[in-house]
Amino acid sequence: MYVCSCFGVTDKQVEEHAAAGACTPRQIASVTKAGTDCGSCVRTIQGLLGRRACPRREVLEKGGGAAAALAAVPAGITGPGPELAEAA
Repeated sequence: MYVCSCFGVTDKQVEEHAAAGACTPRQIASVTKAGTDCGSCVRTIQGLLGRRACPRREVLEKGGGAAAALAAVPAGITGPGPELAEAA
């Protein structure tokens, strides 16, 4: 199913990037552009990401702080998510 019709991004692509470590719609956007044009797909992407295991989220929930959370981000994933903005 297409999640982002502006850039032709499918739910399978979002799930693949999530499995590779993307935790936020912003991180999905950095690799697929989904959500960067009209923005109508952002909520769908959030739903697909759900509460998956996320290294940054797990570190922040344990009180590791923003620096530790950044260190937990897998290589190749860019763009701070709202979790870091709240922790800073």
